[in-house]
Amino acid sequence: MTLFLYARVETVLAGEIVDGGLKVCDQLPTEDSLIARFGVSRITVRRAIQNLVSRGLVEIRRGKGTFVAAQKITQDLKELSGFVEDMHALGRKPTARVISKEAVTANATVARQLALTRGERVIRIRRVRLADDIPLSFDETYLPLEIGKKIVGNNLRVEPIFSLLERKYNVPLVEAEYKLDAVAAENEVARALKVKPLSPIFRLNEPPTR
Repeated sequence: MTLFLYARVETVLAGEIVDGGLKVCDQLPTEDSLIARFGVSRITVRRAIQNLVSRGLVEIRRGKGTFVAAQKITQDLKELSGFVEDMHALGRKPTARVISKEAVTANATVARQLALTRGERVIRIRRVRLADDIPLSFDETYLPLEIGKKIVGNNLRVEPIFSLLERKYNVPLVEAEYKLDAVAAENEVARALKVKPLSPIFRLNEPPTR
């Protein structure tokens, strides 16, 4: 019965983290609060918390409490690979939630990266990328209009854009240049990633592959 009790506490708290009820950097309720909520012993609560720590969902900060942890994902940038490949390599289940896919006007930066003229129409795709149903990244992809129209006709929840370009539309991806910097999460991005606005996040710019 003890096994069932701590597993129930762990499952409920993990579900609240995944669903966004508890966001990254949120503090978990105190042990006494969890004991009262679930009607279990202190040992049961501590076992559930330790399991969440082992899964990387929470972290214990000495003298402060237990907090929802940011997901730690490593990526080898020496090789060109996509999110789906990286998550499969880590034993995680990758999916995506499509926020929007629309034709927009290319600004100077987008036009330069796509070798187009500023003001040309391009396809912009916004997605949240998830691993094991936990949001990890907010992706904004720009594509030339003609190839973009083809790409958006696919199921972008499960089909990676990299793979579609290479395997379905014969656009070879050979090389990429990454630019990584730290920024504060804007409101839209924070909501999508289920973190607090202005939380520190990494921004990865990938100019088009060639």
